Amino acid sequence: MNKLFPFLALDKVALQLGPIAIHWYAIFIVTGAAIAVWMACKEAPRRKNLTGQSLTTDDIIDFVLFAFPLGIVGARLYYVIFEWSYYSQHPSQIIAMWDGGGAIYGGLIAGAIVLFVFCYYRMIHPLDLLDITVPGVFLAQAMGRWGNFVNQEAYGKVVSNLDWLPSFVRNQMFIDGHYRMPTFLFESIGTLSGFVLVLVFRHRLKWLKRGDIFSFYLVWYGIVRFTVEGMRTDSLMLGPARVSQWLSAVLVLVGIGLFINRRLKKVEK
Repeated sequence: MNKLFPFLALDKVALQLGPIAIHWYAIFIVTGAAIAVWMACKEAPRRKNLTGQSLTTDDIIDFVLFAFPLGIVGARLYYVIFEWSYYSQHPSQIIAMWDGGGAIYGGLIAGAIVLFVFCYYRMIHPLDLLDITVPGVFLAQAMGRWGNFVNQEAYGKVVSNLDWLPSFVRNQMFIDGHYRMPTFLFESIGTLSGFVLVLVFRHRLKWLKRGDIFSFYLVWYGIVRFTVEGMRTDSLMLGPARVSQWLSAVLVLVGIGLFINRRLKKVEK
């Protein structure tokens, strides 16, 4: 069946309720975000704010109510800016994120801005909140890439076959008459690996300081994204390199710099 009909792809719409279409992309994004919030709420009481009080579920929920919608807007805005040659001619498509077209770095930038403002008013150290959210962000990113899978985006170069993959993945990677390298899968596995490592070691390594989990995220995700981005053929470009590769290199450098800085200064754990 796969050889006869390799072009049979998954439907982007998971459920049609009258005029309302619920897309798989949205389901993966919302589910990943919900799990990330739950994990952050479980971890929050281990940290204290700048007045010495333990963080609460309300702190996490309030932050998410601001950060999540603005993060979605940031992800879309980032993508639209770098694809303005298309969207300037199709302005009605700017809000059609359900058809694909979002950049995680745009979401992270928007989320970072919200985080610093939120922490200032709640008297929370930003690195504490970042450390709390890292595992959930890793997992949400791993799940979100499967939304790209359904939308047939974030793929790589043409390959002769994908016999090593399950048939449902192989069929979905048959794009424009050719099989494509499933780069979405590589990034999903990479971020899922980061998630597992953080869960295993964050409470076992006694030498960890405030911000170390976040530093690990920056370095790990930066390396994963830089590597995977080099395999993709649908990337946003900036000069001779891909935009995400430039940003990935910056993430790695910032993560290493933050880790070193926390050790050069006499700071608390």
